[in-house]
Amino acid sequence: MASSASKRLFKEYRALSSDPPEGIMAGPVSEDDLFVWEALIQGPEGTPFEGGVFPAELRFPKDYPLAPPKMKFVTEMWHPNGYVRHPALSWLLRGRAADVGDAGRAWFCGKLNGMLTRSGLVYKNGEVCISILHAPGEDPMHYEQASERWSPIQSVEKILISVMSMLAEPNDESPANVDAARMWREKRADYEKMVRANVRKSLGL
Repeated sequence: MASSASKRLFKEYRALSSDPPEGIMAGPVSEDDLFVWEALIQGPEGTPFEGGVFPAELRFPKDYPLAPPKMKFVTEMWHPNGYVRHPALSWLLRGRAADVGDAGRAWFCGKLNGMLTRSGLVYKNGEVCISILHAPGEDPMHYEQASERWSPIQSVEKILISVMSMLAEPNDESPANVDAARMWREKRADYEKMVRANVRKSLGL
């Protein structure tokens, strides 16, 4: 299985290297391990994220592409869907997800992502929670369509494009970061100033 996954990952890496989508770069951190990738996502044009370069990490399971990778940003993000702040889910932020295991964490991730439509969210630790990264099949909570979730025909390229779209189109109706959503609605200039400050940080300025 790992051999099949390695072949698939190498094929995707070669495709991304030869014809990368605009604003996206991605590939293995080391040639010795195809299962850990680094990615750079440029801030979408026409948004306050424009000009920024946001690094992320993807970790692939040994049965890829039957199962999706895990992705997390490794830089600060200020976004209405930026991180979970609901007190009922505070255990997620305190590193207690292990108490309920991967299944429990995936259940909450799926429920939240359904509430946020397709915008997705980014946990405080940087982990990206978006439909395309959820296990294939029907959502037991009925928040997502099966077609929105992961399937073996998806790819790293589609994941990164979906995340870029999430940055460009915040969903403030069911925000993960209430402060950012309120600022986005009521004090747009301050919101954009905050985002641009993170853009500068992402560039080391």
